[in-house]
Amino acid sequence: MKRSHGLRVGTRSILRRRRSERSRINIARIMHDYSEGDRVAIVLDGGEQRGMPHRRFQGRTGFIQRRQGAAWIVAVKDGNMQKTVIARPEHLRPLE
Repeated sequence: MKRSHGLRVGTRSILRRRRSERSRINIARIMHDYSEGDRVAIVLDGGEQRGMPHRRFQGRTGFIQRRQGAAWIVAVKDGNMQKTVIARPEHLRPLE
């Protein structure tokens, strides 16, 4: 049988939450209001699947470009390419 290569393959340790964080929603992170140009870190939250960017962007930093519905558009540098990532605020953390 052929092995599956889905979007979330190999994410067991990346998306695992610590015991103290399980079944908790960080309301401060969700309600944080970003403005254009703010630096953010993309930190995937395994407890919330909606608006989760691809795992290759885990730990990357970028700049907020604009809002799109309930999510934010983040400009991230991936190698030498500039990419845009759409992520909900549960998966973003403000820097500085």
